[in-house]
Amino acid sequence: MAGGFFQSRWVERPPHVTERDPHGLPRGFRAAGVAAGIKPSGDPDVGLLVCDEPGCTSDARFTASAAPAAPVTLTRERCALERIRTIAVNAGNANAATGRRGVEHAAKMQGAAAMASGVREDQVAVCSTGVIGVPLPVDDVGRGILACAHALSADGGGAFARAIRTTDALDKQACVEVTLPSGTVTVAAQCKGAGMISPRFATLLCFVQTDAAMSAQTCALLLGTCVKRSFQRISVDGQLSTNDTVVLQASGATGVAVEPETEDELRLGEAIDAVMRELALRCVRDGEGARRVGRVVVRGGDPDDVGRVARAVADSPLVKTALYGGDPNWGRIIQAVGQALGAPGGVGGRAGLGGPGGSGGAGGPVPVDIAIEGVTVCSASAGVDHDAAALAAAVARDEVEYEITLPGDGAEAECYFSDLGHEYVTINAEYTT
Repeated sequence: MAGGFFQSRWVERPPHVTERDPHGLPRGFRAAGVAAGIKPSGDPDVGLLVCDEPGCTSDARFTASAAPAAPVTLTRERCALERIRTIAVNAGNANAATGRRGVEHAAKMQGAAAMASGVREDQVAVCSTGVIGVPLPVDDVGRGILACAHALSADGGGAFARAIRTTDALDKQACVEVTLPSGTVTVAAQCKGAGMISPRFATLLCFVQTDAAMSAQTCALLLGTCVKRSFQRISVDGQLSTNDTVVLQASGATGVAVEPETEDELRLGEAIDAVMRELALRCVRDGEGARRVGRVVVRGGDPDDVGRVARAVADSPLVKTALYGGDPNWGRIIQAVGQALGAPGGVGGRAGLGGPGGSGGAGGPVPVDIAIEGVTVCSASAGVDHDAAALAAAVARDEVEYEITLPGDGAEAECYFSDLGHEYVTINAEYTT
């Protein structure tokens, strides 16, 4: 993508953030990526990221799936998540739904990476991405990790980023300089994700590094907040992955200390947030054949309802296909709103199926307002006159915004989502063949 890292109108580059070579890494980190023969294409498929600072702090977030992949299970259970120094990744094979053997393979991968990087096994996070249900070629992965160990370099972020991709078409990496009151630090990130993406998280791997010095508790605070505002707000196909992993590491190599509840923490958090939100949007934009990206913003008085509606619209195949075709069919949107609010726990579903008011259980329609690209198309759940030609031109752009207003105020939720078209079907129909 030309024109620098920050490209979406929905993500503003903080004034204290300056873009650097996206392949770069913060001080204290080295990385590499190699081809180990896991991908039939022969592309790079094993990556290694190492922090050379013994005092490195970290935190991690994982998929919410009840069927987590073996590397997720192993990293959660056997890794000191606040002291991760090495990350070993393979692409082309998810090592998911592989049983006890899969966990054993993940453990071998962890052990190989520990030896290759000279750290304890519990300081190594392992990640895999690719086809589900196929045994991991662990010997190939081990050879790849050894090759990576010999190729580690301070400018190896690009090679590492290439090695973690599957169906990704867009580059998803960044390196920025952040000016803090206490000094200047660097933040870098490498990400993959294009399909099997849901607002509950995303089918992604994302690794974020900084050379600031901060506690594991501060890492947890910043990562947790930024994940909620980025990867938990995107959808390509509404499918929750088995392998999602996001890790934040702080080497402390600059000596610039970021203390809790300070301007340093606020500014660093803003930088990480902006980087992760732009990366999340690139996952959506890269949504396996996607043409356009949509943003739905829902406002109302009930936090549960606005969140439920935002996800329903973002995941709706009818809304997504309309977005693909540049069709301002707001009927698809109100249908998704009604479905979300009619579900158990929603405004329309609280009386239950067959309750007062008939099968819907709520009596009458919930008053809903809808605007597309600032043009009001629906008021109190009824269509209103608008400039159809101008609206059609607006929804033909690369980014389209939908605003939905429910009764009440004080709550807001947003989701970013891709359209759904022919190429998505082709890619996923032929994924293993």
